[in-house]
Amino acid sequence: MKFTNKNNIPLSLAVWLVTDEYDYIDKPNYISATSLLKPTRQLVLSKRTGASTEASVDILSRVASQRGTALHNAIEKAWLTNAANALESLGYPKKVREAVVINPDESEVTSDMIPVWLEQRMEKDFKGWTIGGKFDMVVEYQLRDTKTTGTYTYINRLNDEKFRMQGSIYRWLNPNKIKSDTMYIDYIFDGWSANLAKNNQNYPQAPMMEYPLELKTVAETERFITNKLYEIERYMDAPESELPECTEDELWRSDPAYKYYKNPQKMSRSTKNFDNPHDAYLRLAEDGGVGIVVTVPGEVKACKTCAAFNLCTQKDRYLASGELTISN
Repeated sequence: MKFTNKNNIPLSLAVWLVTDEYDYIDKPNYISATSLLKPTRQLVLSKRTGASTEASVDILSRVASQRGTALHNAIEKAWLTNAANALESLGYPKKVREAVVINPDESEVTSDMIPVWLEQRMEKDFKGWTIGGKFDMVVEYQLRDTKTTGTYTYINRLNDEKFRMQGSIYRWLNPNKIKSDTMYIDYIFDGWSANLAKNNQNYPQAPMMEYPLELKTVAETERFITNKLYEIERYMDAPESELPECTEDELWRSDPAYKYYKNPQKMSRSTKNFDNPHDAYLRLAEDGGVGIVVTVPGEVKACKTCAAFNLCTQKDRYLASGELTISN
C-alpha cells in the first residue's frame, strides 16, 4: 500500500501510523466477519486488478484505526500479564481470582472455572468459502467487543445492527466459546463531556460504559452469510455499472443541512443553517414565507478510504455534485 502525508505529520508519529502488524489471512476464497459486513460493490471491485494496489492512503486517515489497535493490544496485554493483580486491586475475592483462566483449551474448561478468551481467531469452511474472524474478548461464554467512537454514534445507535451482526458471526464461528444470546459493546468515547452528561440523560453518563446487544439467532446469521456469499459470487465478474450501489448507511453519509435564505435573490450566503427541516420551514413561515429553504445533502465519507475508489463510478457522481470532497 502507498501512503501520503499531506498534513506533514512528524516522522516520530508517521512511522507508527504506517505500521500494520495485523495478522492478515492470505488464502483463496477467504472472507472475514468484518468483510461480510462491507458493501458488495466494495468487495467485488477491490478484488479486481489495481483496485487496492494503486490506491494511496493518507496517513492521517489511519489515526483512528491505529489508536483502536493500540488500545486492543494494551487490553490484551493487561489481561495476559496482570489479571490476578488487577482483580485483587479491584477487591475480587481469592476464590474468584483463582477461578479465572486465560485462554484455556475448550476441552479443559470445568464448571468451577471462569474462562476468559482473548483475541482468538477461528475459521470455518462454508459453501466453498473460508469464513474467519478474531473476536476481542469472551468472558464466561459472553462476547465483549471494545469500540472507540464519538458520543453521536452511541446516542443515535448508528452501528447497532452492524455490531450485532458482527457479534453474531463470531458466535456462529465459535459456538463452544460464545454461548450467551447477549453480547456487550465496551464503549470508550472520544470527546466525552461531563457537562453534557449532567444535562442530558440520553448522553453517555461516563466516558466508558458497557452496552448490551441481543445477537441474531444462529439460523438468522447463517442465512445472512449465505445470502452475502451468493451476492458476491453473482456479481464477481459483472460489469461495474451492474454492481449494486452502496447504500446511504454504507456511504457513512453525514446528516443533511437545511439552509434558509430570506432573500432568494441573494443566494451567496444563507441567512441561517438548520440541522432539521422543521426548524428551517418554521423560520420561513415566521418571515412570511418569502424566503427559500435549500436542502444540502450530507457529505459522503466512506469513499475516501475505500480500496475500490479508482474503479468506482458511483463515487464520481458524488465528486461532481460536491457530496464528496477529496483534498489534494
